[in-house]
Amino acid sequence: MSHSEATTSTDQAGMDPTNPPQHEVRNPEESRLRALLEPAVQASRLYLEDVAIQVAGSHRVVHVVIDLPQEETGGVSLDVIADISRALSDILDNDPNTDARPYDLEVSSPGVGRPLTEPRHWHRARGRMAKVNVIQGDNLTGRIQSVDDDGVTLVPEQEVKKGMKPKQGDPVKIPFDRIRQGKVEIEFSHLHEAGLEDEHNGPSEEA
Repeated sequence: MSHSEATTSTDQAGMDPTNPPQHEVRNPEESRLRALLEPAVQASRLYLEDVAIQVAGSHRVVHVVIDLPQEETGGVSLDVIADISRALSDILDNDPNTDARPYDLEVSSPGVGRPLTEPRHWHRARGRMAKVNVIQGDNLTGRIQSVDDDGVTLVPEQEVKKGMKPKQGDPVKIPFDRIRQGKVEIEFSHLHEAGLEDEHNGPSEEA
């Protein structure tokens, strides 16, 4: 028996932003499940960001994080998460190599609070405000104008007096190898697009 839950989140609980899951050493079962589930995720024109398993006694929780392709902007809708949750639950229920322990399936999207640690993350954040910690340089906050194979072009916001409209500086190209850390700055105008206004955690179903 499985329990499938669709969720959206701005950050994944228990994950260290300075050590994101895609860089961790995966155990064999997580790697096997990733290979098992990835074709269905790709068939839905989505990207499989992460698969993680938490075990408590005889029970498992399978966490799956999906995202839109890097060419697209915006967030993954609750309807899309619900649809892919049902598809992945069916695959897990019919997994011939399962260890037969009961499991909960939790499918979520990364949300805008995810650290920007890979080029595809920067592509997905095009047009958004971001705070960038630069190696051997001044830290910048600005809007992501473009992303290519070498780095990110940012239009920085210049400090102005309180109550005045922010001024934009000249575009700055920051190579990936000089970016220590990057994170999207949440703007109220983008909350609905990112799915942050809806506190509903999405449908759940018994498989």
